[in-house]
Amino acid sequence: MTIFSRLRWRLRVILREIWVRVTAFGVLGIATALGSAGFGYLVPADIGYKMGAGSVEPILKIIATAMLTVTTFSLQIMITAFSSAQTGATPRAIKLMQTDRVTQNVLASFIGSFVFSLVGIIALETDVYDDSGRFILLVVTLGVVAMVVISLLRWVQHLSEFGRLGDVISRVEDAASTALKARCERPWLGGKEWEDPPPGVFGITSTRTGHVQHVDMGALQKVAETHDCHIWLCGRTGEFVHGASDLVRCDALPGDAETREAIEEAARDAFTIDHARDFDQDPQFGLIALAEIASRALSPAINDPGTGIDILGRLVRVLADWHPPKSPDCVFDRVYVRAVTPEQYTEDAFAAIARDGAGHLEVALRQQEVLEALAEMHPAHFGRPAAHQALRAAAHSQSAMTLRRDRAVIAEEAQALAARFAPDLDCDVGHDLDSDRAERDA
Repeated sequence: MTIFSRLRWRLRVILREIWVRVTAFGVLGIATALGSAGFGYLVPADIGYKMGAGSVEPILKIIATAMLTVTTFSLQIMITAFSSAQTGATPRAIKLMQTDRVTQNVLASFIGSFVFSLVGIIALETDVYDDSGRFILLVVTLGVVAMVVISLLRWVQHLSEFGRLGDVISRVEDAASTALKARCERPWLGGKEWEDPPPGVFGITSTRTGHVQHVDMGALQKVAETHDCHIWLCGRTGEFVHGASDLVRCDALPGDAETREAIEEAARDAFTIDHARDFDQDPQFGLIALAEIASRALSPAINDPGTGIDILGRLVRVLADWHPPKSPDCVFDRVYVRAVTPEQYTEDAFAAIARDGAGHLEVALRQQEVLEALAEMHPAHFGRPAAHQALRAAAHSQSAMTLRRDRAVIAEEAQALAARFAPDLDCDVGHDLDSDRAERDA
């Protein structure tokens, strides 16, 4: 099960790469072009002559020329869209665009058609086909033409949205929502709910520096079973790890240095560490990416508070799908895992926007509204974190806003939220609040 778990993840990552589909369509094009010669015996020789099979070569030349041009043009459009998304949204969204299935399928079909026509022309010039084979090649070529036309229509429709800011935001939102729902279903990744490790456990540190992209829970379970011990997962997906940070902690009692080294090596092999984070098992990364888009929109260079307001609505829509951790079947009963807390989610989603949108009254008000909505949807879990973020956002606004009246409005909203859901929090969010209220009422 350990091997299959790791292979499934790696296979899923590989299949998202564009070169896989392009290669598959190219190989299919070669096989189709050459395969037409092998099935010529199915068609009487006179049919190929009567049906104009000799016209297939000009058609293939047209396809080859057109597909080379269209593919080059499409690649330029794709690179331009990536650049637009990187400068207008966030560089973290580029990976989602690179794995877009429509783009990959269209480009792969163009290249596959080009390869098919090129191989067909070469085979015709070398007299690989007889009249019956030419007829089959003509039929297949007509099918390829139909596929190219459909791909072009899909591509034209897709280009109307591909790379636009709204399209990028929707992709990030979908990735964050999918990851959050998956984490809610398996809050402990199939392991046991976190319990503080007893004294005497030893930590296994990382030999690489970067972010954890994937944790093979089956591999950790196997290590624990082999050495009759328990493991506490410290390096969750998305965590930044280095040579001084613990990936896991283990309560094994190795009899010698060689056994301990074997445990450490096997535990490290369960982690995939890279320089960048991945959206799959990391719902926090999706929330951070959405917040980055809002922060960029709220920067003085762009000054687009409307996008910031839109992102706030999307963030609360993503977090609305959160539900309290259940008690699913524990598959890896020797591995303890921390669940991501509501405090962490609200920090990742709203802290940056509270700072960068503090000077915009409309953004600050919308942030108070969405935090109140989040607290009302999950009062027992998000009430206090939402109140904390509301007070923090109000404190930022006290420093960023010029008008006392505006500062008073934001402060009162935050204090009202805190009074409902976290009355024990310090609600002193600004200076001269009494005079602000008096000026506003005057």
